[in-house]
Amino acid sequence: MTKGTTPSASILIIDDDAAHAEATAEALQQVGHRCQIATGGEEGLKAFHESEGFDLVVTDLIMADVDGFEILRRVKERSPDVEVIVLTGHGTVQSAVEAMEKGAHTYLTKPVTLEELRAKVAKAIEKQGLVRSNVELRRQLDRKFGFTGILGNSAKMQRIFDTLQQISATSATVLITGESGTGKELLARAIHNNSGRRQGPFVALNCAALSESILESELFGHEKGAFTGADHAREGRFEAANSGTLFLDEVGDIPLTTQVKLLRVIENREIIRVGSNEPRRINVRLIAATNTDLKELIDQKKFREDLYYRLKVVSLDLPPLRERREDIPLLVNAFLEEFSREHVKTIAGISSEARKILLRHDWPGNVRELKNCIESMVVVTKNSVLDVQDIPEHVGGPKDEPGEISSLSGITLQEAERQLIKNTLALTDGNRTEAARILGIGERTLYRKINEYSLRE
Repeated sequence: MTKGTTPSASILIIDDDAAHAEATAEALQQVGHRCQIATGGEEGLKAFHESEGFDLVVTDLIMADVDGFEILRRVKERSPDVEVIVLTGHGTVQSAVEAMEKGAHTYLTKPVTLEELRAKVAKAIEKQGLVRSNVELRRQLDRKFGFTGILGNSAKMQRIFDTLQQISATSATVLITGESGTGKELLARAIHNNSGRRQGPFVALNCAALSESILESELFGHEKGAFTGADHAREGRFEAANSGTLFLDEVGDIPLTTQVKLLRVIENREIIRVGSNEPRRINVRLIAATNTDLKELIDQKKFREDLYYRLKVVSLDLPPLRERREDIPLLVNAFLEEFSREHVKTIAGISSEARKILLRHDWPGNVRELKNCIESMVVVTKNSVLDVQDIPEHVGGPKDEPGEISSLSGITLQEAERQLIKNTLALTDGNRTEAARILGIGERTLYRKINEYSLRE
């Protein structure tokens, strides 16, 4: 392989045989790679942890202090995208299989020819480049259209995505506010799935409408005999979420006495089950959500101010759908695809008239209402394109009473026609060609009617 055929990489070579390490480094430097040598496992780990810039680690398997398997484990634990090539002079099928199972890119037996070494390194760098490109593409798509399942291209949602990029990798407590149906739990799951805790559990609990005793048992667990009916010990949501994330929805409904205990858990990182005096250590990231104004509850002495600030290390306010209407087409397309697949129906799209009605609706139930609306349309339609007649009545209005015409009694035919044309022009945002098509008349006839009824803007 000649220099320049593969991108230059930063490579850490770990081998307690100094002469072999030098030879390996020289062979790779000749084709443009940058190499650093460590003559032992401990020295190699120290070098790796002190630098964030290595693309590849080439390590010997058998070394006096730390072996290659431990090097592989520690490297992958810290930087999963860094590729590792294992070299050994004592190769067996078993050790080769073990190395690959632990995440090594490849396993080579000494002596290794220069051509083979360079080829394997080139392949590892190529694989890493592909993985990183995919991650970057996903990041760009997330930034433009959403964040792992949360869709939005509006300025308000883009600001939320920017914040998510900053906080997901941390363990900071997050408070999410927003109206019902805006997607607070979905946002919490996105934070969890993009954090270092994603391999751990995501546990959710809605705190609304739970009595104080039931809520405390759900949160902290209980011991056998702690109360009537407690015939066995049970772990609570905090213990169930250990090493992961606990999402508490509607925290504004938590009773004051339970708020005191929750504050203690956040501060001490330990819980005490109901009916026990023994504290249990926990490692949980807490994400809370509410659709109520907690500051107002604080003023009413219904919510503790100290708990509010412990929950609000980072705050995210999800805007209602009516304040980000530009995201509706994106959401409609996503839900249309989802429910077409779920209900095994071939839906080619949605008509422009139907889209306009969906865009104008205020969506008091927010994204949840829109999602339910699209599912209903997919289920009831008899056509391949969703249209106005498929829209639920509470969204599109009565099908036989367009616009402002609630009754035809008491008005002339001309007045009814004038109102119908006016409503249709409003529906199409003044597009006369489209309005004429909907009304079933020619464009010249529509122009004449507009002049006749003085409907020009």
